[in-house]
Amino acid sequence: MTVASSSPPSPLPLRGAEGVTPRARTRKARERGDGALAAVFIAPALLGFLVFLLWPTLRGVYLSFTRFNLLTPPEWVGLDNYDRLVHDPLFWDSLKVTVEYVVINIGVQTVSALAIAVLLQRLTQSALLRGIVLTPYLMSNVVAGLVWLWILDNQLGIGNEILQSLGFGRIPFLADETWAIPTIALINVWRHVGYTALLLFAGLQAIPNDVYEAAKVDGASEWRMFWRITMPLLRPVLAVVLIMTVIGSFQVFDTVAVTTAGGPANATNVLQYYIYGSAFGRFQFGYASAMSVALLVVLTAITVIQYRITRAGRTDLG
Repeated sequence: MTVASSSPPSPLPLRGAEGVTPRARTRKARERGDGALAAVFIAPALLGFLVFLLWPTLRGVYLSFTRFNLLTPPEWVGLDNYDRLVHDPLFWDSLKVTVEYVVINIGVQTVSALAIAVLLQRLTQSALLRGIVLTPYLMSNVVAGLVWLWILDNQLGIGNEILQSLGFGRIPFLADETWAIPTIALINVWRHVGYTALLLFAGLQAIPNDVYEAAKVDGASEWRMFWRITMPLLRPVLAVVLIMTVIGSFQVFDTVAVTTAGGPANATNVLQYYIYGSAFGRFQFGYASAMSVALLVVLTAITVIQYRITRAGRTDLG
């Protein structure tokens, strides 16, 4: 009679006193080590966030309910600063000037950046051209403002010299109420459009070429492919870029400070410059903090609305 042989049972993994295998213990130790290393790398950014963003924000919210001029301790006044803000015509005028700037800046910058990005992606992908496009962004806002202040000077600026040589009259770009805000907006468009274009160019790189090739086979023109393929698939990146540029545009300050100082006749007195003047010019830090909180609320609302309308968190790519 044949006896069927049975294989010996597989050895059970050794377990310690706590019922944990050595391999699992090693994995947990490695995870703890990775977590500690990650904390070391995150610590500088977290410290900067707490010290330079979160604490000043909380401090500003507190000061917005006080009367504070740096010379005496803050005096709690409740909602008085916000009541003053609501009835301050100069605040609303500054907000209107800021919105005008944002509309011009975002409209021109977005269209120009999108055109540059599409041309870079469809015609050439030269790294040299991308570097040239980005060059103005490497210049600080103050330097860019000073350069254009000299170029557009009504008496000695080369810009007005060229206009006069072409038979046109001199234009007081930064000294006229009508021209001042559009001029400042276009100066900042010149400086930031290259960076915005490269962000959109990166988004275009994520669109598969197979989609364009299939559209060409079907006889689609470049214009049709742009509206039916490029724009829908670029929407998430374009939405994020718009959110970033809108937030940055509402915080314009440097260019105004070095070119017009809020003039002429408050025509360029944007909200950030008005806040700065209230705080460091008139030492009304409580009221300036209240305006800063109001600006924070406005930007938060605009960001949420933009995010929802543009569906920035979703993509049409399969």
